[in-house]
Amino acid sequence: MANKLFPMLSCGDLERSLAFYRELLGGVETYRFPEEGPPQFVALALGESEIGLGPVSAQPWHGRAQRPATGHRIELCVYVDDVDEAFARARADGFEAVAEPAETPWGERIAWIGDPDGNLVMLTR
Repeated sequence: MANKLFPMLSCGDLERSLAFYRELLGGVETYRFPEEGPPQFVALALGESEIGLGPVSAQPWHGRAQRPATGHRIELCVYVDDVDEAFARARADGFEAVAEPAETPWGERIAWIGDPDGNLVMLTR
C-alpha cells in the first residue's frame, strides 16, 4: 500500500523551474544532488508537501524519452494564502497566466498558471 505521493517533474530549464517553485510558490530546498555544482535533482518542500525537480535527460533511468511531451500531462493543485497575489506575481514574473482568479461554487478561489514546462498549476485557497 502506498504511503506517500512525491511528484517529480522533468524540467527543460531547471533554474527557471526552481525560480517558479521556490521563489514564486515558496518552496524550501530539502535535498540537492549533487551537493556541489549544477544540480541533477532538487527536492522542495511546499508546506506539508514535497516536489522533485530534475533536468530533462538524454538517457533517463527508466529508458523512456522525456521529450517531446505533448498535451495536458499533469496538473498540480497548490494551496496558497492569497490566490490573487500569487497569480499577479506569476504574471509579473513572466509565467503563463492561464485562467484568472475566480470563486467556485464549492467555495474555493482558484486560478491557473503554467510552469516553465507547460504543466498546469492551479492556485487555490
